[in-house]
Amino acid sequence: MKKFLKYTLYTVIVVVLIVVAGISYVTLALPNVGEPETIKVEATPQRIERGKYLANNITLCMDCHSTRDWSIFAGPMKPGTLGAGGEKFDANVGFPGDVQVPNITPYHLKNWTDGELFRAITTGVKKDGSAIFPLMPWPSYSKMGREDVYAIIAYLRSVQPIEVSYPQSKLNFPLNILVHTMPQKATLGTIPNERDTVKYGEYLVTIAACKDCHTQDKQGKLIEGLEYAGGHAYTVPGAGTVRSANITPDKQTGIGSWTKEQFLSRFKEYADSSSKPIAVKPGEYQTIMPWYRYGAMKTGDLEAIYAYLKTIKPKKNQVNKFTPAATRD
Repeated sequence: MKKFLKYTLYTVIVVVLIVVAGISYVTLALPNVGEPETIKVEATPQRIERGKYLANNITLCMDCHSTRDWSIFAGPMKPGTLGAGGEKFDANVGFPGDVQVPNITPYHLKNWTDGELFRAITTGVKKDGSAIFPLMPWPSYSKMGREDVYAIIAYLRSVQPIEVSYPQSKLNFPLNILVHTMPQKATLGTIPNERDTVKYGEYLVTIAACKDCHTQDKQGKLIEGLEYAGGHAYTVPGAGTVRSANITPDKQTGIGSWTKEQFLSRFKEYADSSSKPIAVKPGEYQTIMPWYRYGAMKTGDLEAIYAYLKTIKPKKNQVNKFTPAATRD
């Protein structure tokens, strides 16, 4: 009996040592995507203009890294917060941790090199070498063409500095361990010729991370076979649960019966200069879809996105778009 207990104790000790060693390796040696590149991005007017368009209307860097007014439909950006961060993700929105989106104005990025910014955007690794949880969709950004990443960096350097900082982000266990394994080396894409409408539309849909929002997930992983079929649930405090739409070309539950004109009109509705902000009361329908940002996309880009979405596999999935907070499960 004593020998059995002795061997059991030894086994437990060995298992504990293996676990400790594994955790130590993950937290100390990872992420490992390589050192930041030694680059200097020339801030030409053309680059800044392209970066402004991408960061505000395609990749939505500025939408997420600003403060949104959730008392207004679709949560438009609050004036004076461009790039200053501050949006909070915690248990109130079903997030496993406590994260305040960081400031990405030159006030916060002044000590970052262009190579460090490039690495953060495309691999999910910060200046200090720590991992960025893919709440920021860097896996999608890693598919951008190098020139488009340069354009965003040039634009970020040009915005008005805002002096504000936030507490360090915290993730719940075991996510705080697993996050170290998430960053990956970038597999940069190429920017297709805009005349190749479908291919260019695919590029825009990819770098805009449309799949991330319009696909249901399980424990943080997108469910294979349900790509773009909608149903991904998001909690909007005070409003309820909103679910992303099915944007596959299924005629009953997706956009299969939409004409190009209807698709364009849906986006342009909130970019119309005569459009007035719509106040949202507690429990009323709200959406996280930043219509005001997407509505300002170039018509040609929206047409390309429509052309690409029409080519993907239709998936029948009826989505209940909204559950008011009072009746949310």
